[in-house]
Amino acid sequence: MAEAAVLFEEIPAVSGKIGRITLNVPGTLNSLTLEMVDLLQARLDQWRDDGDIAVVYVQGSGEKAFCAGGDVQALHESAVATPGGPCDYAEAFFTREYRMNYTLHTYPKPIICWGHGIVMGGGLGVMAGCSHRLVTEKTRIAMPEVTIALFPDVGGSWFLNHMPGRSGQFLALTGASINGADAIYTGLADRFIASEHKAALFEQLVGQAWSDSARKNHAQVRHTLRPFADASVSQCPGGQVEPHLGTLNTLCDGDDIHEIIDNIVAQVTQDPWLSKARDSLAHGSPLAALWIHRQLQETRYASLREVFQSEIQLATNIIRHPEFAEGVRALLIDKDRNPKWQYQRSRDVSDEQLDAFFSAPWDQNPLADL
Repeated sequence: MAEAAVLFEEIPAVSGKIGRITLNVPGTLNSLTLEMVDLLQARLDQWRDDGDIAVVYVQGSGEKAFCAGGDVQALHESAVATPGGPCDYAEAFFTREYRMNYTLHTYPKPIICWGHGIVMGGGLGVMAGCSHRLVTEKTRIAMPEVTIALFPDVGGSWFLNHMPGRSGQFLALTGASINGADAIYTGLADRFIASEHKAALFEQLVGQAWSDSARKNHAQVRHTLRPFADASVSQCPGGQVEPHLGTLNTLCDGDDIHEIIDNIVAQVTQDPWLSKARDSLAHGSPLAALWIHRQLQETRYASLREVFQSEIQLATNIIRHPEFAEGVRALLIDKDRNPKWQYQRSRDVSDEQLDAFFSAPWDQNPLADL
């Protein structure tokens, strides 16, 4: 019998219990399916109302990844099954995933995320929503949606807009990979803790007498984590975003999105991180670059609730458009890495064509009740 895709354990502490969640499909780098999203939502709801559960702890199975995102191949199958939509599976996935993300962001009890290894797309959505986000020397974070004609969703419109300077815009347009130090600098993580401390850290959590006060438990989590972070300082790698921030701000300082794209793609640099980011945008979907930029602009001052309502509108419109299916085909299905994008340049896309992605495709937003 196959193991469950998500494991749930209730581990007694000195007083109270820790609810431990393990994303348990290491063969797909713990990528999220609709079934996993529904399991997470149901258990988070249950534990929120369970007086014995004081703290929630989320981890990924295996050493390679916390979670590499959503099951993009299943989304692709849904998109190509009904071109133009509705794409029932994909639209249900996004709606329920974003609802689960919102639950995490607004959860009253402490949620600790062990963000070790690869954290991409939907995995970053889970991590970003947790109240105590831990990264390690092996953490690798990215939202490379421009390469498959999607956009940084799962709350990306919120956290990218809150990053220093124009770094969020640069990361969104290029899908550049960042590490644990970058995650802390950009506000995606709270503490760097070397992976060698994982077992001892959890043992310390189990050794606590937890309260029935969420406020006191948040304080106790911080008190417990701090010594491990202090002991890990020397193992924290150098970041990329902070030393490059001036360059990122200059590159993203264009009169319009077309000029920003030109700036990034035209840069001549020997820096491997910047050159990889440049090439990723150059090979990505010009149409996706436009809706990524527009989405960040439109949600700059939005509330978290408004962000998810906005993201489900854009995601629904994208999944019904052939650009996404072509991007996934080229990168993940046929793997020829030669997508036939609908437009060769961002300037070829009319305002009306872009506007269509920001118009409601239904009478009522499925997340109107958040």
